[in-house]
Formats: sequence, structure tokens, C-alpha cells
Amino acid sequence: MLFMHFKRKRNMRSLKLLLTIHAIVTLAAAIVLIVAPAVIPKTVDIAINHDQYLLSYFLGAAELGIAYLSFRSRKINDAYALRIIVISFIIFHAATGLLEIYALSRDTSPKIIVNILLRIAMVGLFCYYGICKKK
Repeated sequence: MLFMHFKRKRNMRSLKLLLTIHAIVTLAAAIVLIVAPAVIPKTVDIAINHDQYLLSYFLGAAELGIAYLSFRSRKINDAYALRIIVISFIIFHAATGLLEIYALSRDTSPKIIVNILLRIAMVGLFCYYGICKKK
């Protein structure tokens, strides 16, 4: 029984570390999308004009919300609430990855494969630490 308690605590620490890293990376992406809206699209050879920056601003605003949720989730100890948040992050990263695969099939630069792989990794990490390790 005591062993299970320590194992659950270690698993919770791992999830909270993942949430912290996720919050930092997501916040960084949000800041770049808002401050320099053309930079991230340019990494996959997508050029956006000044009049198209609004799309980056919208995405940056969404990323801010996700970063905040990820950061604040570190303090949540309710397993049910954490599960809802983790599943939301899984859906976000899986959907984004699928849309990036679709974009790749429509002649987007192969440079986007790196981002697809990162999305797959995020889905795997959230599944492992947020769902599988919680049982």
C-alpha cells in the first residue's frame, strides 16, 4: 500500500513536470506568434503578409490560453479534473498533427514533418503520464 502511494506521487510529479514544460513551450510559441507573426509560418516555408497577421494573432491568443491552463493545472490534485485537461491537450495535439499531415499532402513544405513528430510525441507523453500512469 505504501509503495503504491509513492508510485502515484512519482507519477503525479512526472505529469506536473510535463505540464510545466508544455506551458513554457506553448507560452513561447504564443509570444512569437503575437510579436513576430510571420516567423513560425516561415519555418515551414509559408509566407504571410501583414494583412494576414490576424490569423497568427488568433492562434497566439489560443496558445496563451492553453499555456495558462497547462501552467495552472500543475496545482490541481483532482484526478478527474486533470484527466479532462490531459484529454483536451491530447485532442488539441492530435487534431493539429492530423491537420498538419493534411497540409503536407497539399504541398506544404516537408519541414512540417518535424512539427508532426513533436505533436505525436506530445500525444504519447500526455497519454502515458496523464492516462496510463494514472491508473
